[in-house]
Amino acid sequence: MDDSSNSRAGGAVVGFLVGGAVGFVMTEGFAAFSHVALDATLSVEDTPALLLVFMGVPLLCAILGAVVGLRLASRKGR
Repeated sequence: MDDSSNSRAGGAVVGFLVGGAVGFVMTEGFAAFSHVALDATLSVEDTPALLLVFMGVPLLCAILGAVVGLRLASRKGR
């Protein structure tokens, strides 16, 4: 592998991790908001769709972050 492939792969990994962290913070922030402001505690045991949302949002954000990291790393090499 040449140096540009390594930097693109590194950018994708960093983007994946940052995107996953952002997605996790988004879901936890929404759960905290609903608990504090709406006085409703979200329970994934009662609602399976809510479990899919809490699993899907960080995953989608991680994939989006990997794509953005890859594109930024590719642009930097030009």
